[in-house]
Amino acid sequence: MNPVLLEIPTVIETERLELRMPNPGDGSVVNSAIKASLSELKPWLGFAQEDPSVEDTETNTREAHAKFLTRESLRYLIFRKGTNEFIGSTGFHNIDWSVPKFEIGYWIDTRMGGKGYMKEAVGRLTELAISELKGKRVEIRCESTNVKSRAIPEQLGYELEGVLRNEDLSVDGERLTDTCVYGMISES
Repeated sequence: MNPVLLEIPTVIETERLELRMPNPGDGSVVNSAIKASLSELKPWLGFAQEDPSVEDTETNTREAHAKFLTRESLRYLIFRKGTNEFIGSTGFHNIDWSVPKFEIGYWIDTRMGGKGYMKEAVGRLTELAISELKGKRVEIRCESTNVKSRAIPEQLGYELEGVLRNEDLSVDGERLTDTCVYGMISES
């Protein structure tokens, strides 16, 4: 089946959160979170290497909207229920629909960290991938020295399948890095 024909929820709820597909107009709230979190995001994420303009972030969120519709990637913006405060972003990328398998990525507004929001969001996405999208494999990859990012799959019961040594360059291109590969597979 062509993935474009798959019914994939554009809004997902958890106990405290609402995850939804990016929409035109979301760029300003996402940009504000990136600016507030730039120093924490910069060591790990390419888009945080420079202070992005609102227009750049709006372009990126509209592109994510389009990729969601074509099922190339499925990004979700995370908001607190009740207050509609923006928390961060998560979603599926490097999707292989033939297996199917998904890789989950995420980042959080520094001001929202330490409250368990990302664990809650990624836990729900893991459930979506395995239970609803019939995924056979879900992966989370992160740099070995990114302790906060590694905590999410470890707390959710993902298995550390290996550490790929000298696998990538740091986002600033200055050094080789090791990548942790965490996996969870479907029992069926």
